[in-house]
Amino acid sequence: MHTDASPALAALRDLDRYDAIVIGGGHAGTEAARAAAAALGAGARVALVTMEPARLGQMSCNPAIGGLAKGQMVREIDALGGLMGLAADASGIQFKVLNGSKGPAVRGPRAQCDKYAYRAEVQRLLAEIPEIDVIAGTVDEIVRDDAGAACGVVLAPGSQRTGADRAAIHANTSGTALATPVFTVALEDRVMTPRALGARAVVLTTGTFMRALMHTGDEKNEGGRVGEGSARGISAALRALGFELGRLKTGTPPRVARGSIDWDALKPALGDSAPSAFSDRSPGAMPLGRFPHLAQVNCRETETSPELHALIRANLDRAPMYSGQIDAECGPRYCPSIEDKIVRFADRDSHHVFLEPESLFTDEVYLNGVSTSLPADVQLPLVRGLRGLERAEIQKYGYAVEYDMVWPHQIDATTETKLVPGLFLAGQINGTSGYEEAGAQGLVAGVNAARRARGLEPVRLARHEAYTGVLMDDLVTRTPREPYRMFTSRAEHRLLLRADNADERLTALGASWGIVGGAQLAAFKERMRAKDAVTRALGEMREGGARLLDLAKRPDVEVAWFAERVARAVGAVSHALLERIVTDVRYEGYVVRQNAEIRRQADYDSVAIPDSLDPHAIRGLRREAVETLARFRPRTLGQASRLAGISPADVTVVAMWVRRRA
Repeated sequence: MHTDASPALAALRDLDRYDAIVIGGGHAGTEAARAAAAALGAGARVALVTMEPARLGQMSCNPAIGGLAKGQMVREIDALGGLMGLAADASGIQFKVLNGSKGPAVRGPRAQCDKYAYRAEVQRLLAEIPEIDVIAGTVDEIVRDDAGAACGVVLAPGSQRTGADRAAIHANTSGTALATPVFTVALEDRVMTPRALGARAVVLTTGTFMRALMHTGDEKNEGGRVGEGSARGISAALRALGFELGRLKTGTPPRVARGSIDWDALKPALGDSAPSAFSDRSPGAMPLGRFPHLAQVNCRETETSPELHALIRANLDRAPMYSGQIDAECGPRYCPSIEDKIVRFADRDSHHVFLEPESLFTDEVYLNGVSTSLPADVQLPLVRGLRGLERAEIQKYGYAVEYDMVWPHQIDATTETKLVPGLFLAGQINGTSGYEEAGAQGLVAGVNAARRARGLEPVRLARHEAYTGVLMDDLVTRTPREPYRMFTSRAEHRLLLRADNADERLTALGASWGIVGGAQLAAFKERMRAKDAVTRALGEMREGGARLLDLAKRPDVEVAWFAERVARAVGAVSHALLERIVTDVRYEGYVVRQNAEIRRQADYDSVAIPDSLDPHAIRGLRREAVETLARFRPRTLGQASRLAGISPADVTVVAMWVRRRA
C-alpha cells in the first residue's frame, strides 16, 4: 500500500483527476469506457488508456460477432446501450442466424464483419462521447490510497502519442482509403500523454497482452497480437498487490490471399437472404439510412484430409501450442488448434474449414478451423493441401499466444476485485474467450466503476436476467481452468434469455442505471406499446371459434398466417415483433415453471454474506467447504450454493451463521 510519502501517490495529487480510468482498448475496454461515461453523465471525465489508439476496437482473431449464446450477449450489450451491436451492423458483410431451424431460445445471430470497418465504427462512436479522453501508453503500476483502494495508475516510461493520423486509421493494408461515411473517425486530436493518472475507479482490460509471448514453431516474439507489444509491468504490479495469476494460451489460424484461392470451386457457406440487425438502433440511425450497410459476401467451405492429418502428427513436437513448450495451464477446449483436433478426434478423417473474408477492402481470408502454432515450413503445405487452396499464398502465418490472467474467484459479479476496492477487471484477464464475453464484462465493469466514483451501490445481473449474469456468476463461482466460452447450455433459464427479447429484459434496467439514452428508451417503449396492441388483437380475434392467441400455441401454424389476419385489425406488423409474441405464447407454460424456480433461488441470492465471514471459525463445516469458502469468498448464499465443493448442508450452516450475525 502506498503512503503519503509515496512519489506515485504524491504525483497523482498534482494532476487533474478522472472519475474513472479504463486500461485497454479492446472489446472490454471500449464498452467499459462508454458505459462509465454514460453512467457518470455530462461533464464527467473517463480516461481510456491503450498502447495503440489507432487500433481501438481491433478484432484480434476472426472478424465475426455473435453466434450461439454469444449473439444473445451482443443483443444484451445493445439493449444496455453498448457499442458492439451497432459496430457489427455497420461493418457486417454476412449475417446469419445459427440454429435457425430450432427453437427461438437457442438461435444465435452472427455476423462476419469487415474488421477495418468494425474498428473504425467503434472509434467513430467513441469520438462522439466528449467525456472520454484517449491516453497512449501502458500501465506499470496501480496506485492505492491510504485506505487501500485504487486511486490511479502510473504509466510506463516512454509512453507517448503514437502519431497515428486519420489515414492510418482509415487505410487498409494495401493503402487504399475506405471511402464511405461510416469510416469517419476523429479520435487522434484527443490523444494525450501524461505520466500518471488519478481516478476514483480503475478498470483493467488487458486482453492477451499481459506478459504476452507469441509462438510460431520455435520462433518467439513478445506481444499479444502481431505488430503490437506486450504489457509487462502490470503483471508484476498485480502480483505485488497480492493477486493470484494464471497463464493461458490461445491461437489463431493463417490468413490467405483471396486471389490465390480457387474460390468458385469451393462449396458456398451462405448468409441469410433477409439479414437481421443486432441493434434495434441500427436500421433507421445508420449514416446511409439502410441495412445492411455494406455489400454482402459469401464464405466458402473446404475440409482437411487423412494426408494432412498425417503431416500434422509428424510435426506435433514442433507445435508449441500442443507439445507443452508454452508455459500455460490450458488453451481453449471449444476452439482448439488443428493439432489438438487431430489428436483428440483421431477417428475423424476430416475436419471442416471455413474460408471467411476479413474485409471488402483487402485480400485477406481467415481459415476458420485451422488455428495452429506449427512452424511456417509446415503451415504452407498444410494450407496448400486443402481442396481449393493448392496455390494459396499465406499473408500471415498462424501463431499461438500465451498471456497472464487473474483467476476470477478474486472478483465479485460486479467485476470489482475483492483485494483492492475500486479496481475492476474485465475481459480475457478474467480467463474468458471471445469478443462478446469481453464486451459484456466491460459493460458491467464500466457501469460499476462509475457507480463507485459516484458513491452509489454496485449493480449485478442475475442468472435469470441475462447471459451476462450467467457469465459473471460462473466466473466467480467456478474458477475456469480453460478460457471460458458462453453456451446456451450454461443458462438454466435460457427460455427466458432469448436474443429477441433482450430489450424487454434489460433496456428499462439500463435506463435506471443511466447507461441507456432517452432516444433508445423511447423507441423501446413504442415497441412495447405496439406489442401490447398486437397481443390484444390476437386475444380478441377468432378463427373457426378459437382465439388467434390460442392458435398461436400450435407449432404447425406459421407466423405469416397470423400476419395476414393481424394486418386487418391493427395494420402491418413487423415479422420480428409478431414472431416474438408467438414465441411468448408458445413458451408460456415453461416460463411459469422457470419463474417459480427463480423465486426459490432468489431467496438465497438476496441473503448477503458479510465480509467478516471466517469459514475456519464456523463449526460444522467440512474441510472442503472451509477451503472453498475461503478461496471464493462468495457475496451471497446463492453464490455459495453454486460453488463446487459446497453441499446443501454446508449452505445451511453458513445461513445459520449469517442469521446469528444479523
